[in-house]
Amino acid sequence: MKNIILLSLIVLGIVACDNSPNAAMMDEATTESGELGGYDSLLAMETGADDYGMRRYVMALLKEGPNRDQDSTEAAQLQRAHLDNITRMAEEGKLVMAGPFFDNWEVKGIYIFAVETIEEAEELTKTDPAIQAGRLVMELHPWYGSAALMKAGEMHAKLAKKSI
Repeated sequence: MKNIILLSLIVLGIVACDNSPNAAMMDEATTESGELGGYDSLLAMETGADDYGMRRYVMALLKEGPNRDQDSTEAAQLQRAHLDNITRMAEEGKLVMAGPFFDNWEVKGIYIFAVETIEEAEELTKTDPAIQAGRLVMELHPWYGSAALMKAGEMHAKLAKKSI
């Protein structure tokens, strides 16, 4: 116990003696304005972040639809059209995250739409050829998550060697 107290006092002493500009700015930022030291107001505005760095989205669970009896050629064509639709919505800034699940669950994948309402997300889901064909159905839920997701597409573009 004495060692823990001694170690804590040493760490506190080191932190208290840190006179670097970054430490001073962070202390200033957190004590005077209540904001965290790394806050970027322009980025917050660009991503639609609230004071907590969060924003509203609509999450879609892509589930097996009632019409899954397409032959392999038609299923492959629907999948290609589905992926092209994902790309289009992402390029328009309406879809910030999408991906499949790898297990054999009735939920085949997710979308995270950068929209405020279920109604807006419903309109976007109607553009999906797999939804139109009844191969998939979507269950939509309002969701509150990090506004940083709005930048996921930019990061993804730097990581992907091939397109979908």
